[in-house]
Formats: sequence, C-alpha cells, structure tokens
Amino acid sequence: MSNDEEQRVTIITGRVWREGDSTPEIIHVLLVAPDDDTAVTMTLEALAEEGYAEAELDQIGELQDAPDEEPHLSAWQGALEGEIAIVSFGPDET
Repeated sequence: MSNDEEQRVTIITGRVWREGDSTPEIIHVLLVAPDDDTAVTMTLEALAEEGYAEAELDQIGELQDAPDEEPHLSAWQGALEGEIAIVSFGPDET
C-alpha cells in the first residue's frame, strides 16, 4: 500500500491483567491487519509477549483518521509502520 489512507488502522479496546494482579489495566491496541480475526490473534500474541496473563477484549473498530492527541497519535503512526501499539491506562486514567 502506497500511503496511509490505503491502510486501515484497527483499534481494539479491552482490559488486561498481569499474573497475580486483581486490578485490570484498560488497553487500546492499534494495528494494521487484513481482517478482524487476524487483528484479535495478533493483539493477544502481543499482549502475551508484554507479560499480560489474561485479557478481555471488548470492542474492535477502525480509525478513519489520525487521532488528534497523544498517546494515540503516536500509536496510530506506529501501527502504520507495522507495529502493534499498546496504549495502557491504569484503572483511574480512563
């Protein structure tokens, strides 16, 4: 794909837990994937690599335009560059 507009950035939201933690972190994952099933698989693999023991994914969708603010703007750019960008929030940060 030749430019950003041809690539669809998928966003997945949910909650994750580290081993032994009872309080979840809220996450937003941004990535480019060919379909929703692949996006979910890639997300779960990336979360496991980051040390999360459990995940509950709530919503999946597409970002139509670049986000206006950080940290999502950097995550969006990273996704366009092939990264799986994980934005995490503590329970009081949402």
